Amino acid sequence: MTRVAVLGSRGRMGSAACEAIAAADGLSLVARVDVDDPIESLEQSGTEVAVDFTSPDAVMSSVRWCIGHGIHVVVGTSGFGQARLDHVRGWLLDAPSVAVMVVPNFSVGAVLMMRFAAQAAGFFESVEIVELHHPDKVDAPSGTARRTAELVAAARERAGMPAIPDATTDALDGARGAEVAGVRVHGVRLRGLVAHQEVLLGGTGETLTLRHDSLDRVSFMPGVLSAVRWVADNPGLTVGLEPALGLD
Repeated sequence: MTRVAVLGSRGRMGSAACEAIAAADGLSLVARVDVDDPIESLEQSGTEVAVDFTSPDAVMSSVRWCIGHGIHVVVGTSGFGQARLDHVRGWLLDAPSVAVMVVPNFSVGAVLMMRFAAQAAGFFESVEIVELHHPDKVDAPSGTARRTAELVAAARERAGMPAIPDATTDALDGARGAEVAGVRVHGVRLRGLVAHQEVLLGGTGETLTLRHDSLDRVSFMPGVLSAVRWVADNPGLTVGLEPALGLD
């Protein structure tokens, strides 16, 4: 039995993860930690893998503490750009047996959508991303949208594609969205939504739209369980759920 703790256990994703881990074969939920709970309980409970669903403000200190105490981490908290990933790589240099897996999206469908977008990116002149989430989400653009833009940009570079065309010279601030790796990303926050994303690709005379919808947080739980079961055997930093699904 792998001994698992959940950080941010009283949040929407954290509470769902607790239920899924507690019910899963081969996993034992040994600690639930939230704001004002001592993180030291992970060590006291013999935690082997911590799942982090805290907040962008808290996640880095949690990850650093876990690395320092030899605990593997699956990170589902948003807000991981290149600078944060570089910090984690640096901390892992002193803990070569520890694994950290940063997952922008635990939905199998979302992972496939990102993969398909990267496959298509080298065939279309234009691409933009629209991500749509509930209004309680604190970061924008979403981690999934950031990751999708990075994968699309890398695929376009490999294919020798030029910069995405855009003749805009007069625009209100934010009207053209944010730019991630040269790809425009637009964020929508609307009550009633959970997590949704569209990748819009365009060429002469045609467009291709890839869309994924998560309608309930239960859709993320198979991915969470796959990551927890995979991470301990793969030390170092891993970004994305793909390896745990056998897609790399």
